[in-house]
Amino acid sequence: MTRTIEAVYENGMLRPREPLDGLPDKTHVRITIHTRDSSGSRVVQCAGSISDEDAEQMKQIIEREFERMAT
Repeated sequence: MTRTIEAVYENGMLRPREPLDGLPDKTHVRITIHTRDSSGSRVVQCAGSISDEDAEQMKQIIEREFERMAT
């Protein structure tokens, strides 16, 4: 399962900003941290605004189009 959530780092711990429904207690997870840069470029501000599933689907569409154009 892949899921993107917002979290806050406080007192040495990451605290999710929403309930983690469906995630059993003591489940091991892998975390990738992307900090927000409020002074960053428009691209940085938009990053992460689509789900991982939508990003994968977009990648597949782009790859198919490049393959189609190469033939």
